[in-house]
Amino acid sequence: MSRRTRRTLLIVAALLVLVALAVFLRSKAPPEAARLLPESDGIIYIDLRPIRTFLHKQLKPPQRVPEYQQFIDAIGIDPERDLDQVAIALHRMPDPNGPNGPVAYSLVMVGKITGQRLNAWLDAHATSRETYDGKTIYSVPSDGRTVRVAQIGYDTIAASNFPTPEKIHSILDRHRTAAWPLSGSTLLERHYHDVPLLSLAWGVGQIGLPFSESGSIHIFGLALPLEPDSTIIASLRWTGSLHLRVEEIAPSESTATSQAADLATLVTLARGITPQLGANPANNSLKELLETAAVTQHGERVVVTATVPGNFFAGL
Repeated sequence: MSRRTRRTLLIVAALLVLVALAVFLRSKAPPEAARLLPESDGIIYIDLRPIRTFLHKQLKPPQRVPEYQQFIDAIGIDPERDLDQVAIALHRMPDPNGPNGPVAYSLVMVGKITGQRLNAWLDAHATSRETYDGKTIYSVPSDGRTVRVAQIGYDTIAASNFPTPEKIHSILDRHRTAAWPLSGSTLLERHYHDVPLLSLAWGVGQIGLPFSESGSIHIFGLALPLEPDSTIIASLRWTGSLHLRVEEIAPSESTATSQAADLATLVTLARGITPQLGANPANNSLKELLETAAVTQHGERVVVTATVPGNFFAGL
């Protein structure tokens, strides 16, 4: 074998190793939409494509208020049909009673959601515009706050109602390096490995922030024995049925023991209350969810698991 042939074979082998390494890293990496998100207190990600596939029989056409339908008609995009992925960053506000509320959001949305009609709507409703990294950022007023919106790809839109433009600037900065599978925020680096494989939807960090009220987290009207700033890893997986898993990382093992006991008591109490609820699809789904709920503790971690009825999402 000649020296030139050996050199060629070594180059080919090195390229194959690099390709294999890139494929492996990308398989372990968070979805690109989540990697684009800026630094935040919590992250929520939903892949709507498999949800539509598995639950299409349970999903009913949405009942829209006229104003929302007019907006859909104006931009030429139907989110229920055209949106494929959404990644949301949660930003805790220093003054929960201030003009920006307790939490701000930054979003990355992927799907058939771009187009001239959307750009025309943004042009008509924006109070100001900014060019950053070659992209136009539209500032649109909404409920007393400013939402900044930018099209960052042929199928990707970014938006943020953070008080300053730094968060949407960060998304655009990350978009330049999105091909690198290890890019992403500190929160993703710390906790994405805790998300179960093949999860359709998941959240990491302080994802209880939107549900916080009077210093506690409320779900279905129940106050959970968790702090809003608790570090939580929640996920939904499809394995023939939908499996919910919520894991809290407590400050200490003794705190985890106490919270596990409180959660188990709360589940038992909720099971006793639900038979008294009326017989409607929402209440029936809640009853089925509670029947399969289980609370366990593993050191400093408290884990709640349950099977989610397919019709639980019928009203979404």
